Amino acid sequence: MKLRFLIIFIIFIILIVSVNFLFAWRGIYSPEEPESLELVTFSIKKGEGAKEISNNLEKQGFIRWSFLFRIYVLNKDVSGNLKAGEYSLSKSMNIPEMVNKFISGEVIKKEITIIEGWNLRDIGKYFGDKAVFSEEELFELVGFPMVSYSETANLPEPKDFSEDFDFLEDKPKSLGLEGYLFPDTYQILSGDSIEEIVGKMLANLDKKLSQELKEEISRQKKTIFEIVTMASLIEKEVKTFEDKKIVSGVLWKRLENNIPLQVDATITYITGGKTTKLLKEEIKIDSPYSTYKYKGLPLGPICNPGLESISAAIYPKDSEYWYYLSTPDGETIFSETLEGHNMAKAEYLR
Repeated sequence: MKLRFLIIFIIFIILIVSVNFLFAWRGIYSPEEPESLELVTFSIKKGEGAKEISNNLEKQGFIRWSFLFRIYVLNKDVSGNLKAGEYSLSKSMNIPEMVNKFISGEVIKKEITIIEGWNLRDIGKYFGDKAVFSEEELFELVGFPMVSYSETANLPEPKDFSEDFDFLEDKPKSLGLEGYLFPDTYQILSGDSIEEIVGKMLANLDKKLSQELKEEISRQKKTIFEIVTMASLIEKEVKTFEDKKIVSGVLWKRLENNIPLQVDATITYITGGKTTKLLKEEIKIDSPYSTYKYKGLPLGPICNPGLESISAAIYPKDSEYWYYLSTPDGETIFSETLEGHNMAKAEYLR
């Protein structure tokens, strides 16, 4: 009798264990909707642990029972390796597949493209339109366009990135990062901060400014800030690399001879205009960015130049030209004399 009771008890225990095993196996390894093709965004916020993640997965219908998720990650000893971010999940995924995504940080990536010649206002608007960050968040970090912080007490000072990037050491502390946000296409993660995105742009410029280029700038007794400022003028004035090198030669030559640069793009930077046709009153605007009113380079860069413009600023091409203009079709007309320049203006800029 006792033996029979023991056998029944053992069978009962085996049944319970088997049922629980099947229950756990199904909850962990069997997806909610095996045939589902729909992808849904699931977010893990910074600071969330296995408990919060599992509860959210259950609420959103990705898993049946949250405690099985916690048991699985504890058993695998990976509960501290679940990375924050936005993930693309499907209800056809089981718990191990989701956990593997969370551990590897396989978050949703976005692409942003900064165009050569964009200034901070352009980038700020782009970020706002793409719902990446607001213009104000960008400007508070990198500096407001055309503002000298030494003269403006009411605005927050931009973050100083010079400790991380030595090419910023010769940039005046009173100016922001206009000119240094290198134009390119960037992969960003949904959890990236505005500071991390700007850091990627600066790191990209750091790679582009090779040791050879830095040594050449130093050999010419120029600063990286001067080169970036000149490159920003070239970027906005002409299109082709060959024209950029000639214009660079013209502008450096005018600087050396104490002749005003008279770069139209500095005026449109001040006014925010898009046309190259300047009004007489615009040329008279009193601004340290005006190369009509003041000799020398403007206060700082007027846009964020690409590598061609930076290279042209470093390696100008000598010529007999002192003047140039851009036609409405984008062609650059060079002149050796003021008389020739005026004739070109009469012919091409009617």
